[in-house]
Amino acid sequence: MAAANHERVIMKTPIPHDVIIAGAGPVGLFLACELALTKCSVLILEKAMDPHSPLKQLPFGIRGLSAPTIDALYRRDLLKELDIHKRLKNPHKTSAPVQGPRRQGGHFAGIPFLDGNIDTSQWRYRLPGSPETNLISEMQELESVLARRAEALGVEIKRGLAITDFQQTAEGVTVQSGDQSFEAKWLVGCDGSRSVVRKLGSFEFAGTEPEFTGYSAQIDIADPEKLGPGRNLTPTGMYFQSQPGYLVMIEFDGGAAHRAEPVTLEHVQDALRRVSNTGVTISSLHAATTWTDRARQATTYRNGRVLLAGDAAHIHAPLGGQGLNLGLGDAMNLGWKLAATLRGKAPEGLLDSYQSERHPLGAQVLDWSRAQVAIMKPDPPARALNAIIRDLMDTRDGATYMAARVWGVHTHYDLGGDHPLVGHSVPNFEFEDGTTISEFMHDGHAILLDFESKASRKILASEYDDRIKYVSGRAKEQFGLSAALIRPDGIIAWASDNDPDDNDIQNAAALWLMKETR
Repeated sequence: MAAANHERVIMKTPIPHDVIIAGAGPVGLFLACELALTKCSVLILEKAMDPHSPLKQLPFGIRGLSAPTIDALYRRDLLKELDIHKRLKNPHKTSAPVQGPRRQGGHFAGIPFLDGNIDTSQWRYRLPGSPETNLISEMQELESVLARRAEALGVEIKRGLAITDFQQTAEGVTVQSGDQSFEAKWLVGCDGSRSVVRKLGSFEFAGTEPEFTGYSAQIDIADPEKLGPGRNLTPTGMYFQSQPGYLVMIEFDGGAAHRAEPVTLEHVQDALRRVSNTGVTISSLHAATTWTDRARQATTYRNGRVLLAGDAAHIHAPLGGQGLNLGLGDAMNLGWKLAATLRGKAPEGLLDSYQSERHPLGAQVLDWSRAQVAIMKPDPPARALNAIIRDLMDTRDGATYMAARVWGVHTHYDLGGDHPLVGHSVPNFEFEDGTTISEFMHDGHAILLDFESKASRKILASEYDDRIKYVSGRAKEQFGLSAALIRPDGIIAWASDNDPDDNDIQNAAALWLMKETR
């Protein structure tokens, strides 16, 4: 009897994860939350076993959150979980009167701008019901809040696993951590300024070398009377005690003293003596780290199936605390685009828009950092510029400009289009029933906002199933809008003041979303 012919079927083993994220800092955790909102399977690999670090505690871990970050957390219903800002936040809101106490609202190169000088009426689209334009938060608390949300959404976090190598193919990425191996369709490096993913992925990291070494240290000083109070400029740099025992210091040594290994008491004491020009003695060192103003940026944020976000994609001096906000903005921008790509629902070029939108903003922040360093140098030209900038910042327009830049009030993307709101964060429209547009954004869907409540627009939104939410009704302030298309990250992709043709809305939606095929 002849043997039956059997057709051999080769079954591919499914790739276990959609995305592996390197790094469980705020950027990696927030990106994981954004991906998990759309049911992507996410694995985070974090090299540190313990998420708690002395350098994340007060005051080292204090960070200023800017308007885009606050809006993002608010839209995902996370802002209410941050408790520390209730105790430490700066008390200004966009609805505050122009005239107010001469309280410091922020700084540029150590030069403060004052609340009472800020003219918030220039920020037309920041409605009175919007969240604050800046808040103080603690890194440790922010990470804890994001980690809880990520795990609640099904994200797996493995700690104590540093990435040691990876290989990518057209279908996915295989990641090694020691003798362990993990597979995913995509890998995102959110592993900080010394990113292993960036180095292994051969990303070009272009920029400028440092002018100084910065120190953040918790110390005990045997003879504190030898140091001046507050911020002190010296012939070699600057030192500042934010509160007793907590020292920030800058020495213009070209970054020579910056080191990866732990900083010793003797090292900090020698640097403090040089900068302060005193014989001050440090009796004990509790925690310390060094940093520089090295400003570099990956020339591309993507290489095949490997992407970068946060400090892995761009580094600069932590002056003004914009690095965290820049990284969280990367995560908010990338999350929905990568998720759509994974689901096969991304229009052509959608993932590439992560690079085209975020890279220019990163370059702006690097230049902002460089500009601060330029007027902090201990030489006569820099001191002269410093004095002029100080005078400008003490004016209404100067303080308003600085506040808008530091708090990211005018952050936007160049998306084309004729309407002035396109590319900007959607104002927090309040409807007549008291709800706000942000309350409809917790699930990360795009929104067709229709102030005219037209049935045809509701039908149009339904053609995208759950990926476009239809929201209608009158708002207390509409800025003359009739309708707007809001991306999942809260950015207005299209808007019209007139009665637009439904084809205009269809064409706008097609640039960012794909219809369901039935």
